[in-house]
Amino acid sequence: MTSAVLVTGGTGQVGQALARAAWPAGWQPHVVTRADLDLADPAAIAAMVASRPWAAVINAGAYTGVDKAESDQLTAWQVNALAPAALASACAEAGIALVQVSTDYVFAGNKEGAWDVDDPVAPLGVYGASKLGGELAVRTSGARYAIVRTAWVVSADGHNFVKTMLRLAAARDELSVVDDQIGSPTSADDLAAALITVAVRLAGDAAASGTYHFSNAGAVSWAGFAAEIFRQSALRGGPSAQVVPIATAQYPTPARRPTNSQLSHRAIGGTFGIAPRPWQIALADILDALIDPLDRIPA
Repeated sequence: MTSAVLVTGGTGQVGQALARAAWPAGWQPHVVTRADLDLADPAAIAAMVASRPWAAVINAGAYTGVDKAESDQLTAWQVNALAPAALASACAEAGIALVQVSTDYVFAGNKEGAWDVDDPVAPLGVYGASKLGGELAVRTSGARYAIVRTAWVVSADGHNFVKTMLRLAAARDELSVVDDQIGSPTSADDLAAALITVAVRLAGDAAASGTYHFSNAGAVSWAGFAAEIFRQSALRGGPSAQVVPIATAQYPTPARRPTNSQLSHRAIGGTFGIAPRPWQIALADILDALIDPLDRIPA
């Protein structure tokens, strides 16, 4: 018998990673996009959850425009807070486990060292506040749940820092990159594997309910991340550029970013035995997918 898992956010990095991931035998993802399910429509969400006997739901759908959220608050709250509320309510009614993907932006970013799951939350902007609203709705819904916070998600798909750096380096010899924000890059594929482990366990074990963090291991600044991207890209014959470290104040944005986005893996390791691999190794896999080996052969 197949256990079906509803996955939202099918066009996003995590949704695409969940669609192509290797699931355990007997488990099958049903990945939906905005065209299939409007996350701003609570009635449509309830109908989708009630449409078949899901074993679990993974909500990877989100409004991720951090800067745009500052002026588009209604949409951000609809997708990031009200949609998880509707999903959690429907899951609670049906007795279905819900895995909610959240973010480091729920923290103020002013701590030294990695953030633990029970550290005080204090989002700096609309995006983080709306994602925190989704967390609170899930926790108070009565559903079996796991909230998995992540940060700095990158992959060979969609729009992300790795692809932006490679695109810019193809046109410029020098790039200015912020050096006073620290975090842990996260491979969407590695995150997807962790979410699958969590969902499968949670489907049969309510004791696994709780809040967890997942990112790849190790910490780096955006400038350091860019430098490693270019170092590895150059080894593959891809684009590279000189990185000029700058302060956040030199690159103003509508939304404030956390200065420290490091996430502790103690909780997810203790409950699920998940030990993330170093971000540099995960980056290598992404660059292997992005840089065609045929392009590396000299003319």
